[in-house]
Amino acid sequence: MDPVWVEEFSSVAKVIKTDVALIGAGIMSATLGALLRQLEPNWSISLFERLEAAASESSDPWNNAGTGHSALCELNYTPMDANGDIEIAKALSINEQFQVSRQFWAHAVDEGMLGVPDEFINPIPHVGFTHGAEGVDYLRKRHAALASQTLFEGMEFIDDADDFAKRLPLMGAGRDFSDPVALNWYDQGTDVDFGALTQQLLNYVGREADLYYGHDVRNLTKQSDGSWVVKVRNTRTGEKLRVEAKFVFVGAGGGALHLLQKSGIPEAKGFGGFPVSGEFFRCTNPDVIAEHSAKVYGQAAVGAPPMSVPHLDTRVINGDRGLLFGPYAGWSPKFLKTGGIMDLPKSVKPNNLIPMMSIAPQEFGLLKYLISELAASPIDRLHTLQDFAPRAVGEDWELITAGQRVQVIRKTGVGGSLEFGTAVVAAGDGTLAGLLGASPGASTAVPAMISVLEQCFGDRFDGWKGALTTMIPSFGQKLNDNPALFREMWDWTNKSLQLTTHDQD
Repeated sequence: MDPVWVEEFSSVAKVIKTDVALIGAGIMSATLGALLRQLEPNWSISLFERLEAAASESSDPWNNAGTGHSALCELNYTPMDANGDIEIAKALSINEQFQVSRQFWAHAVDEGMLGVPDEFINPIPHVGFTHGAEGVDYLRKRHAALASQTLFEGMEFIDDADDFAKRLPLMGAGRDFSDPVALNWYDQGTDVDFGALTQQLLNYVGREADLYYGHDVRNLTKQSDGSWVVKVRNTRTGEKLRVEAKFVFVGAGGGALHLLQKSGIPEAKGFGGFPVSGEFFRCTNPDVIAEHSAKVYGQAAVGAPPMSVPHLDTRVINGDRGLLFGPYAGWSPKFLKTGGIMDLPKSVKPNNLIPMMSIAPQEFGLLKYLISELAASPIDRLHTLQDFAPRAVGEDWELITAGQRVQVIRKTGVGGSLEFGTAVVAAGDGTLAGLLGASPGASTAVPAMISVLEQCFGDRFDGWKGALTTMIPSFGQKLNDNPALFREMWDWTNKSLQLTTHDQD
């Protein structure tokens, strides 16, 4: 242990004993806490959040797209291979995971764990968009590959200019249709306010748990009996807390890597992080907002990470409709929006130095993309928006800083690889776990946290399967392979979540 910590916490004002310590008040900790409340209602849970409110970082609705990632419109999940065929395995996997989240949310509404659904989820079409002959051909092939799949039934392919302009008037106005356009349109997508969802879940968890806001976790130390001592400081009063926990979950977003490194678990060795920040144009003109009602995703620039796919995105936040366009990638050494400029340097350790150094030559396209984005002028950014909304004018939009993401660098052989998904890092004895990475993130929070439960509570997991099946009736099954079960689950979740239903036949 660092001697500084020995001195700083030598006289602790308060000791907290708990079965489960959750670090971070985002969607992941909220989801895990809610699952555990259902599975083990007698366990004690304590949550610690450095900021003064829940969902103040990546789960905040202005810090993420709220798409409810289900691969309906995100074209990066359906790449074209060297033979010109569309790869759909990742899209199917992500959609299956989102269906699990939908079912848990519907169950939570039915059981009174969550409140009014339209405070956190609303129906919004999900749309893939391309232009140019190659783009149109890609979307035609994508539609052919996906529309026959159970999870994607009802997806439309549209390449008619009049139909395009009717469905997307903001994008059609002023467009030169001599440049062909195409859409993959799915009418039954959703917008999810993960901030509101997180707050509602934590309201439920907090009925029988202790939630500590304004409390910064400073260190983690494993004890000889396998339990953990978590050292915490009250950011308002300076009070020091010693938390003794049987299980610790690190759901601290970009802050998770530092804490996993401090824990000393061997499973965290070799992991590094590459921070990427983002900015969005947020529309300030209500008339423009009213002209668009869809989440429209385009194709990523060469070298761009998945979180940088351009999209013109209808949002529903606090009951009000909004409109975002972006993201415009930026860069900061911070690992959190509210982090510090030393976050990246402090994350470099002897065991991850070589993996981190090996990334630059491998990811030249990404570096080139980031440099071009950082060099972009306000006019350049407006022109990018005009690819989607040709008549957009700068005075109708304001630039906002969105969330900070940390992409996972994983040790592979003597070097490393940059990953754009999410990774669960768990101690071999199951006493601690953390989540690293970004997209698809929040939308797959429920299956991600079930994975944590399975990895960390293997001796109990079989006994939990009955309760998990009550919460998630398709648990352990592939809905894409079972059309009748998918229809049953879809109709139930639509009804419980109060989403507009349409026939998919």
